[in-house]
Amino acid sequence: MNLSDHWYRKTALSRLLWPASAAFGAIVFLRRLLFRLRLLRSHAADVPVIAIGNLVAGGAGKTPLALWMAEFLRARGWSPAIVSRGYGGSVQAPCEATLVSDPGEVGDEPVVLARRSGCPVWVGPDRLQAIAALRRQHPECNVVILDDGLQHYRLRRDLEIAIVDARGFGNGWLLPAGPLREPPSRLRSVDAVIAHGTEAVKGYAMRLEGEELHRATDARERRALKSFAGERVHAVAGIGDPERFFGALRRHGIDVLPHPYPDHHPFRAGDLEFGDTAPVMMTEKDAVKCKRFARPHHWVLPVHAVVEAAFGEWLLHKLGERKTR
Repeated sequence: MNLSDHWYRKTALSRLLWPASAAFGAIVFLRRLLFRLRLLRSHAADVPVIAIGNLVAGGAGKTPLALWMAEFLRARGWSPAIVSRGYGGSVQAPCEATLVSDPGEVGDEPVVLARRSGCPVWVGPDRLQAIAALRRQHPECNVVILDDGLQHYRLRRDLEIAIVDARGFGNGWLLPAGPLREPPSRLRSVDAVIAHGTEAVKGYAMRLEGEELHRATDARERRALKSFAGERVHAVAGIGDPERFFGALRRHGIDVLPHPYPDHHPFRAGDLEFGDTAPVMMTEKDAVKCKRFARPHHWVLPVHAVVEAAFGEWLLHKLGERKTR
């Protein structure tokens, strides 16, 4: 059992770790206070920055939202770019993520973003340096979407958007006893909240949709998800909430044999071997790490975000305010 298994209920282990969570909470509070008092310095980029993030460790739908925002803004005359930490990658200096980048170097999510966003994607542990490098190569960029940047206080942001999914805040405790990076009260200071598949928080509604898979060995070969109804398949997911992926397949009548892995799991060929030739389904984020050993019975399910229309209107209004300053 992983530590994260104890984050969504109060167990003996999570209670044992509560003093460490209290210490972590004090550090989080102090760090944010020092930035607010400007005793720790933050720096502004030369373009508007939209920080997308969440309060819990692990994914909540940040990457699909970043893709939605990039497409939405491009369609309305903006020239967006995306900047990411490149979690799970080895890069230590700013670099551009492309269609052919190695996920082991730039991270899995930046490769997905580069393939689908149609805009420049840059990664680096220092997001300020990454934006500067991005702007030198792409001076036409006039807005930056910061993927998973809510806690990166060194970089000033013009808008903060927090995503809360159906898992909510787990057992309500901070790391390591619970899943929280910051307390739920942090939502009061963000500019907008996205409620991803939940009504537990007040915010703009978002859901993920995906109705068609493609073969991992040939993306031109496609098959409707509903055509697998009644079939037994192996479902592999190394994302923040694997059950969300498994549930999406079950809702289409698929007999799912679930194989959950930790978020950003570095897949190897053996992870996809189950002793039979039943179809293996995986997320797009996991598929980019399995390309070298993909087999014809491996299938990939891309998803896209569907966001409440009022959020797009709000976003354009807020960016328009900054454009005229």
